[in-house]
Amino acid sequence: MNKVDTFQFWEDIYLKDDAGWDLNGVTPIFDSLLDELNPGKVCIIGCGRGYDAVLFAQKGFEVTAVDFAPSAINSVNSLAKKTGVIVHTIQDDIFSLTPEYANTFDFIIEQTCFCAIHPTRRNEYGKLVKSILKPGGKLIGLWFPLDKKIDEGGPPWGTTIEDVKSIFNSGWSIEKEEFPSLSITPRKGREKLIVFKKIID
Repeated sequence: MNKVDTFQFWEDIYLKDDAGWDLNGVTPIFDSLLDELNPGKVCIIGCGRGYDAVLFAQKGFEVTAVDFAPSAINSVNSLAKKTGVIVHTIQDDIFSLTPEYANTFDFIIEQTCFCAIHPTRRNEYGKLVKSILKPGGKLIGLWFPLDKKIDEGGPPWGTTIEDVKSIFNSGWSIEKEEFPSLSITPRKGREKLIVFKKIID
């Protein structure tokens, strides 16, 4: 088993306070997108400390937040309680979501989860998100880091837009694609927003 496939690997990062992906607040891009979305069931995979999970809950979404690290899930639960919203949390490997959550969610939020998964499992990731989304559901992703080559190692492992689109090339349509103006400074030009819609068969 690869070390990144164990919860302890990620828990140790939180215990060392070395979660470099943590923005210590909501993701501005997701905040701005909320006005374009009708509230529904949303799954935030690799949810981290839960800022975005709570944001979506405050906007009327039914939120499921998933993370491998117990410390991350504890933070989500604490923040939700403090904010007075309900967030359903799952402390587990995201790949454990099937088959229980098949065709469950209207939206999946992706940010720095894809790049944390070993590249050999990326097709498996594609099958997972397609499975747990309802027909017509949307995968809203900030695909990152685009400036890193895969052979440089990880996590985070580098990716390209071509790599991402090759995984979501069958049974999907692209709803939106842009380099967001609201990317935080360290990620400008290094991440791209692509919203994929699961095509109804």
